[in-house]
Amino acid sequence: MAPRLPTPALGTAHRPPPPVQHRGTERPVTVVPLIGPVAAPDLHVMSFNIRRAMEGALRRKRDRWSHREPAVAEMIRSERPTVLGLQEVLPRSLKAVTDALGRDHRFIGRGRNRDGTGEGTPILYDASRLELRGWDQHALSTRIDEPGSLSWGALFPRILVSAEFRDRSTGVGFLVVNTHLDHLSRRSRRRSAEIIAALVRARALPTVVMGDLNAGPGSQALRTLVSRADLSDSWDAADDRLTPLWSTLSGYRRPKVGGRRIDWLLVSPDVRVRAAAVNAHVFGGIAPSDHRPVQALLRLTGRTP
Repeated sequence: MAPRLPTPALGTAHRPPPPVQHRGTERPVTVVPLIGPVAAPDLHVMSFNIRRAMEGALRRKRDRWSHREPAVAEMIRSERPTVLGLQEVLPRSLKAVTDALGRDHRFIGRGRNRDGTGEGTPILYDASRLELRGWDQHALSTRIDEPGSLSWGALFPRILVSAEFRDRSTGVGFLVVNTHLDHLSRRSRRRSAEIIAALVRARALPTVVMGDLNAGPGSQALRTLVSRADLSDSWDAADDRLTPLWSTLSGYRRPKVGGRRIDWLLVSPDVRVRAAAVNAHVFGGIAPSDHRPVQALLRLTGRTP
């Protein structure tokens, strides 16, 4: 059973969300969430590489977890997605996120190393809204059932976490896959995408694939997911776009249109994208991460399981 996490229940209505005043950063900041909590039948989905929690005198202040943690927590607290896929997560940073989300959210996923430690790519979800029907974690290697295994020139073990949910409000089932592909090996990214595509085809459910793919538009990895799993970029499929198409790899810099876009939220044809966004909010002048969250407001059109 997925761990239960303590704090207050989420709101329900989806309208232009009210401003939220945040006091956890260096000064109070009022932020209007891009999407915020939503009501059925809509789902708010977010993918966010929160940057590995690191400290050290030689590390720039903007990159230290102790400096960024309040901003990460406020980002998550203000948006409160129904489903959240994280990358570069360690126990310390996972606690900050779960504390921010509240008692209705639970998480699934382990670290990528052989013993379950190390960076993870957990999926967090609102258990008051979604029933978890099953989940898996696989190595992205030639030995997918061997934790910590490496293949295709990957520098670190790479993993996917997949979960099948049923929406308690609508009865519709759907699949979520969260991943973080290798940053150096193009072959590893392509072969990992092939594993993900095969998983999606085998499940035959409305599907969301999200994560830091370390691959841009037109890359082999992205083309593999689009062609072999019949997935679409949520930004391209969206009825409405709530922000400019900012670069998702920010490097703590100002938002820029046309910069590197390596974080993705992909959907199957039976998922309607009502709105999409790349979140460039900062909190008290602090950027939460060197990546920007990718968000979407979704509506499932699939059949009940």
